[in-house]
Amino acid sequence: MPDLPHKRRVRYSGKNPRRFEEKYKEHRGDAETLAKVLESGKTPAGAHRPILVDEILEVLQPQPGKKFVDATLGFGGHASAILPRLQPGGVLLGLDLDPIEQPKTEARLRALGFDESSLIIRQSNYAGLAKITGELGWNGVDGVLADLGLSSMQIDDPQRGFSVKFDGPLDMRMNPGRGLSASQWLEKIDTAKLADALRENADEPHAESIASRLAGRKFETTLQLRSEIAAAAKAAELDATVRRVFQAIRIAVNEEFSALDTFLRNLPFVLNPGARVAILTFHSGEDRRVKHALKAGLADGSYSEICRTVIRASPQEQHANPRSTSAKLRWAIRG
Repeated sequence: MPDLPHKRRVRYSGKNPRRFEEKYKEHRGDAETLAKVLESGKTPAGAHRPILVDEILEVLQPQPGKKFVDATLGFGGHASAILPRLQPGGVLLGLDLDPIEQPKTEARLRALGFDESSLIIRQSNYAGLAKITGELGWNGVDGVLADLGLSSMQIDDPQRGFSVKFDGPLDMRMNPGRGLSASQWLEKIDTAKLADALRENADEPHAESIASRLAGRKFETTLQLRSEIAAAAKAAELDATVRRVFQAIRIAVNEEFSALDTFLRNLPFVLNPGARVAILTFHSGEDRRVKHALKAGLADGSYSEICRTVIRASPQEQHANPRSTSAKLRWAIRG
């Protein structure tokens, strides 16, 4: 047998490449590089590692024949763990607002053998849960999962505008076809309203000084925005400040808290008696809303039981997936 020609490994163009596609070789799917990234406790660029999977399964207890909802389908990691446990006869409704990632996730899950009889997917955020279950003729569901974090695919793609590290258009919309981009939103907002958003959405301690530098200005790219935030931030707090400001703007652009409030308000009315709910949050503004809604539901009889303390990722998971460090899981059972 003739020797196969040697295939050279892809090399970076220079010692310090600036392009996202070159900087992260694992984005191209090289198996050796992927293994090294995973072993180091990082998430490969363009991939997603679902968080607290075992804990969520323990909370939700999916069983054959049941109707479940993944209200934030994302990459489909949690859904792929839940779906087999609903068979035979069960069905999962997956909701996701992102028109870019949703078709990719649907293709992955269909390839695992889940057709329309076991998996229904709709483009919507979690605020549309009651409307869509009504359209399907469902009188109630037996379990609901909502993972409120951004997916790694969104964070790692500079073209989406979520990245604080790599340059790209300042967009930040979950659905790029609707509403104002982050660039347009900042250009229109005044200082007082921006300061309010920074405090409410990210607990930013320097809200006023940062708002005065950003409000009403035109920023085309993520690194332009980062540079201006850096001018107003203390050096020791730079990374944390940048992440808080990006978070606050993203939440405002996508009206995430309004959608979450609607979801939490309507949630008890789509649950069958004994149905279980698991909600995964990643920052204090989300967690406060979830905590208060579940406590109010317990007080008015909507829920028979709620978690008394949050569930956190184990030290092992936090090492393997640093993006799990800030995750908090809360749960409730319908009365």
